[in-house]
Amino acid sequence: MAFTINVRMKKPGIRKSRELPLVPFVLEKKPENVRELLVELTTLGVKDYNERKDTENLLAFLTQDEIAEQAKRGKVSFGSHGGKDADLEKAAANTIQCFEDGIYRVFADEEELTNLEDKIPWKEGMIFTFIRLTMLSGRI
Repeated sequence: MAFTINVRMKKPGIRKSRELPLVPFVLEKKPENVRELLVELTTLGVKDYNERKDTENLLAFLTQDEIAEQAKRGKVSFGSHGGKDADLEKAAANTIQCFEDGIYRVFADEEELTNLEDKIPWKEGMIFTFIRLTMLSGRI
């Protein structure tokens, strides 16, 4: 049974005043905990990548509407061409490792989900927010 969730994705540097668009994701099942949510979303990303990597035009061009739509998602590109299929097991392991390492944070509405085994507090109209953190390096 398919299940749709709404997600906002934020990267540091994007002003708070700019409304982040909601992106709907249709999952195969309703995740019970954070780990299941992350694996389901990773599965969608891997499937999408593997399906489109060989179907893009070699001489791609973007219309103004396509540029605007991609800009809402935070990246404008012509797509990828060819290459190896993404490996779901490796991608899922990387997703989990990045969560454990604090590379990104996950919120269910205003509540931060900090543990992979945290139960998701489902309620009507819930919005998930993913915030990717930027690591700073340099001399002190």
